[in-house]
Amino acid sequence: MRDKTLLKNKYIVCFLAIVCCLLWGSAFPSIKIGYRMFDVESSDAMSQILFAGIRFLLAGILAIIFGSILQRKVLMPRKDTLGMVFKLSIFQTILQYFFFYMGLAHASGVKSSIINGMSTFFAILLACLVRKQEHLTREKVIGCFLGAIGVITVSLAGGSIDGGFSINGEGFILIASISYAISSVLIKEYSVVENPVTLSGYQFVIGGAIMILIGFIAGGRLHLTSYAWLLLIVYMALISSVAYSIWGILLKYNPVSSVTIYGFTNPIFGALLSALFLGEWKTITIRYLVALVLVSLGIYIVNMEKGNNKFTHIDKRYQT
Repeated sequence: MRDKTLLKNKYIVCFLAIVCCLLWGSAFPSIKIGYRMFDVESSDAMSQILFAGIRFLLAGILAIIFGSILQRKVLMPRKDTLGMVFKLSIFQTILQYFFFYMGLAHASGVKSSIINGMSTFFAILLACLVRKQEHLTREKVIGCFLGAIGVITVSLAGGSIDGGFSINGEGFILIASISYAISSVLIKEYSVVENPVTLSGYQFVIGGAIMILIGFIAGGRLHLTSYAWLLLIVYMALISSVAYSIWGILLKYNPVSSVTIYGFTNPIFGALLSALFLGEWKTITIRYLVALVLVSLGIYIVNMEKGNNKFTHIDKRYQT
């Protein structure tokens, strides 16, 4: 009971959510370094999918191992929750990353960043309007608006929005963002009856294995150019296993809006950490400070809403 109370504390939620976003932000420079190590071109989507599949498969294995050690039992999904694991894997890993990498090869980085950053907004809309897990309030709308403006500000720091919208470019990025939003809502519901770490671990294993298969069959290949590849791939796997497991636990005990709103910080942390590890300091401008202020204000407004720790509805199918 005490653990549940702590995980509903706004300051604890803030700290853990920021840790998750920092980890996800570090994935941006890590992926770039990984592409150099494995000699993957920016336009080689199938090799990128193969690379991501290896990362997620290992992430799932690590999540299951660490979760089993902490709970002193082997984590295994029950027969009645296997379908949940497969559905979560489809939206959280397979569809999201397949369409993201495919779309990125045919869309500008600026527009991809903006559309991908909107996944937080989509998640809150789905939770409020579709699944009826909570109310859509003025505070949530204002918070999402400020966060979205922050994401756009960061994205435009790297260039401008060129014209056009293609199905296999921006369209695919949009599908990836919606897939992430759906996965956030699903794990909120599924964690009522299944351990979030179990859901996280096994969905990564399934999704990673399928991505490896798709990437390899479609011609994706990896070529080692550095012996440090093992350390990097393990770190990237830990990013996914640790961050997504914590994120799932936070979603279990808190409204989707009060957790996913922190997702607006991902591109900011990604840019700052890329500057730190890749020496891209020239790209950091006053825009990032403005974006950070806007996103922080949006997070504050959403989480300071009176009664935001109360859920309005959880589908009876997932209640125990």
